[in-house]
Amino acid sequence: MTKELIINAAPQGVEIALLEDKKLVELHSEKTDANFAVGDLYLGRVKKLIPGLNAAFIEVGFEKDAFLHYTDLSPYVRSILKFTNLAMNDKSETGFDFGKFEVEPEIVKTGKIAEVLNGRPNVLVQILKEPIAAKGPRLSCELSLPGRFVVLTPFNDIIAVSRKIHSSDERKRLQKIIEAIKPKNFGVIVRTAAEGKHTAELHEDLLSLVNTWKTIQSNLKGAVAPAKILSEQGKTTSILRDLLNEDFNRIVVNDKNIFNDARSYIQRIAPDKADIVSYYNNGSPIFDSFGVTKQVKGSFGKTVNLPSGAYLIVEHTEALHVIDVNSGYKSVSNNQEQNALETNLEAADEIARQLRLRDLGGIIVVDFIDMKLPDNKKKLADAMEGFMKIDRAKHAVLAISKFGLMQITRQRMKPEMTINTMEICPSCNGTGKISSTLVLEDEIEKNLSYLVMQKHKGLTIEVHPIIHAYLTKGWLLSRKAKWRRKFGQSIRITANTNYHLTEFHFYDDSDEEIKL
Repeated sequence: MTKELIINAAPQGVEIALLEDKKLVELHSEKTDANFAVGDLYLGRVKKLIPGLNAAFIEVGFEKDAFLHYTDLSPYVRSILKFTNLAMNDKSETGFDFGKFEVEPEIVKTGKIAEVLNGRPNVLVQILKEPIAAKGPRLSCELSLPGRFVVLTPFNDIIAVSRKIHSSDERKRLQKIIEAIKPKNFGVIVRTAAEGKHTAELHEDLLSLVNTWKTIQSNLKGAVAPAKILSEQGKTTSILRDLLNEDFNRIVVNDKNIFNDARSYIQRIAPDKADIVSYYNNGSPIFDSFGVTKQVKGSFGKTVNLPSGAYLIVEHTEALHVIDVNSGYKSVSNNQEQNALETNLEAADEIARQLRLRDLGGIIVVDFIDMKLPDNKKKLADAMEGFMKIDRAKHAVLAISKFGLMQITRQRMKPEMTINTMEICPSCNGTGKISSTLVLEDEIEKNLSYLVMQKHKGLTIEVHPIIHAYLTKGWLLSRKAKWRRKFGQSIRITANTNYHLTEFHFYDDSDEEIKL
C-alpha cells in the first residue's frame, strides 16, 4: 500500500489529506484561529453542579459552559485541585518541585460530584471533545500529555504498554526502560511507535513532556479563570506525530516551515527515508495537482457513487448516522444473492473509508442490500471488520440483524468533517421550479409598459444570455422589435453572464439602474 500525505497551508489554516493507493481516506483541517481543540488545557471555574446528572458545568471561556461528568474526573482529582491551587498562588521564581508534591488519596468510582467539587473551586481541565452543534466542550480531569513514543500522565506512578505491541519480551524491555527513567509523580503510557526504540530516544521524548508539564505549572502562576493554560500542538504537528512512520512513501508540503518540521521529524524516526518529504511550489493549487480536490467533490454529499454503479445514501440525524446501500445498475451474475453480496462488499469498503474521511462518530446504522444466506452475512460482517482495522478511532461492529441492518459505533472526538457540495439554486431558491420563458417575457413587458408610462426614455434591459438570445432572435419578428413598435421607442437588450436565468434589470439613458 502506498501512503502519501499532502499538506496544503493557506492563510486561513492548514488542510492535510492522507492518501492510500491514491485514494483519499482522511482529511484534516486546522483553522488559524482554532480554539478549544482536543488536548488543550484550561483553568476552569466550576459554574454549576448538577447532582441529578452527577456532573458539573465549567466555565472555560466558550460561549456555552463546558460539561464535566463524574466519570471524567480522574481518580486523582483531589491532587489536581491541590496542584492547581498551589501553582496559582506560588510566589517563588522557579516554581515548586513537582517531584516532592504530596499526592492526595484517590476518589471512589461511585462518588458524588458535589462532594468533590464543593465550594466551586478552580480546576485544571483538558478538552476531551470539541464543541459540537449547540453543545459546549466536554472536559476531563484525566490529564495526559502525548509525545511521539510515550504519553505522560501526572499524579500517578502507573506504567502501561500499548496492547498493540504483542511481543512479551519487547513489552518487558520497554517496561524496564521506563521504570529506570520515569520521574516521581508521573505515570507513563508507552505508545506502539516505541517498539524497538532505544533508551535515549524514549528518554528524550519523556524529558520533552516533563518540560511541557513545567510550562503548565508556570502558566498557572497568577492565572485567573477562565484561561487557556496550554494549547495542544497544532493539528499539523499532531498529525505528523500520530500518523508519520516509515510506511509513508511520500509527503508533499507547500509551506517551508511545515516542510522543515516534517523533514526533521522523518530524519529522527527513519533517517533513510528523509527524501520522501518534498516541497511543492509549482504554482497550481497542491490539492488540484494531486487529485485531492476532485475526490473531495465526489466523496462528500448525500449521495456517494461507487465505481460499479452502486451508490450510498448518507443521512445525518441528531441521534445517529444512517447509510443506505443501493445496487444501482450493478449486475455481476444472474444470481440475485451473489449480486447482493458483491455490492455489499464493495459498499462496506467505501463505508469504512467514509467513516474515516468524514470522521463520523457515535452510532452508525447501515442498511445493506438484503441477503438470505447466513454465510454471506458473516462474510460481510468479517469484511467490514477487516476494512475498519486500519481506523485509528475506537470502534465496534455488530453482526447483521434479522432486519438486515448493521450497527457500528465509532469514537466521536471532534465535529465531523462536512463539506457542502450543493448550494441552493439562485433561480428557483431550492423549490425546483422557475418561471417559464413565456411568463418571464410577460413580466418584463409589464414592467416595461409601466416605465414607458412614467416617461422613461432610452431604456436598457439587462438579462441572462439565454433570455437575451430568446428576446432578440429574428430581426422583424423578435420580441425586441415588437416592443419597439408597441411603445414607440427603441429598447436596448444586453446580456450579463453573471445573472441567473430569470434575473433582469432596467437601466435609464444615464445607465442608472431603475428600481422597481
